[in-house]
Parts: sequence; structure tokens; C-alpha cells
Amino acid sequence: MAQGPYVVTGASKGIGRAISQKLVAEGHPVLALARASKELDEIGEELAETCSGSRAIVCDLSQPESIKNAAQLILQSAPWIAGIVHNAGTIFPIMPLAQVEIAHWSTSINANLIGVQDLTQRLLSNLGGKQQSRITTISSGAALSPVESWSAYCVAKAGLDMWARCLAAEGASSNISAISIAPGIVDTGMQSDIRSSDPELFPRHADFVSLHTEKHLTNSVDVAQQLCPLILSHTMQQSGQRFDVREL
Repeated sequence: MAQGPYVVTGASKGIGRAISQKLVAEGHPVLALARASKELDEIGEELAETCSGSRAIVCDLSQPESIKNAAQLILQSAPWIAGIVHNAGTIFPIMPLAQVEIAHWSTSINANLIGVQDLTQRLLSNLGGKQQSRITTISSGAALSPVESWSAYCVAKAGLDMWARCLAAEGASSNISAISIAPGIVDTGMQSDIRSSDPELFPRHADFVSLHTEKHLTNSVDVAQQLCPLILSHTMQQSGQRFDVREL
């Protein structure tokens, strides 16, 4: 059987980095996507050393031209893609609906949702066929419950859950599956960004500071360990479902 790569977005840090490391450790090449950074260069080198065919590719999901360029590189290097892990995301802007600038709100929706559709659509020709390609979106509790001052993030994550269900329905005949998984509250850069936000603009600021100080956050490596069995092995019968890591 062909050993196609997994495309992982937001792979330079946090959950995406840990998932990428776990996948290559199990022998699966990873094409690691993220915005340009030293961290992306480092993880690209690490992945390539562990598993042949792995590499880093610069991709900013809020920028259509960056998505186009990344997709071209992926298609050139991967005649068949085993799966995509849509992990990249931004919590910004953290601001009430009445005050947020529409440009900032739109950028968030682009990065968290529209970019997912754009990248996947560009890669569809190399997905599915004789072998199942598995698409996994990283969801959030914010997809189900509104959080004040997180409107763009909540809306995008809710949309992403439905996007996965739509892809599951439309991809079934092409051997393409799609699931979403909520990873719980993980100690990542996003949590740091939340704690660094203005308490006057974010009513629940103290709650998230408390989660950190009272050590209620899980770590990325443990979460990746729980997520990877579904990323690698979820069935066509499971396609369209939403999972929560705390229930696995």
C-alpha cells in the first residue's frame, strides 16, 4: 500500500507540533504547515530526520496566495495524501462584538475556517481513491458554547464542525472521511494569549488564569497521544462524527 503523507497545519508549536512528532514516530511522513518561523524550520528538520518524505511548508491560512503556494508544493510532492489535520487556529480578536473591527474579525474567520476549505479544496485531487484519506479538524468547546469576546473564534469553530460533516457526506463516495475532535483545555500558546488579553475586554479572563495557576491544563504531548489513533484509523463509519478527547 502507498504510504502517503499527512498534512498538519499549525505544526510549528503546541498540539500541531506534538501530533506531527507522534505521526512520524509511527512511520508516517508529515508535511508540516505553519506561518514562517524559526520553530517551523526546526520542526521540519526534526521530522525529516525521523521519517523520510517529511518537510516543513510555509502556509498562512489567512492569506489565499500563501495557501495556493503551499497546496502546489504539496501536490507536487504527494501524489496521494493519507490525511489532513486541520489544527491551525487563532483566538484573536478577543473583544466584544460591539467593539471589534470587522477587518480583524474577518481575518480570524479566514484563518480558522475559510482557509481550511481553501486548502482542502486545492488538495482534493490527491485525496481518497483506492485508499481512504482521513481529514481531522481540531474543534473546541467554543464550537458548542458561546464565550464572551470570542465571537469570531466561536463562530469559526462551530462552522468547522459543520464543515467536517459536509465533507464527510460529500467525500463518502470518494473514500474521503472527515471527523472533528475537541482536545480539551491544553497548555499551548493560545492559552497564553488568552491570559495576556485585556481583562476589561474579556469577562472570563480570571477563569483562564485560574486554569493555569491551578494546573488544570493538559499538555500537548499527552493530547497528541490520545488524538492520533483517531487521526490514523477512524473508519468511514465514523466519518462525520464529533469526538471529545475527554471521552476517549
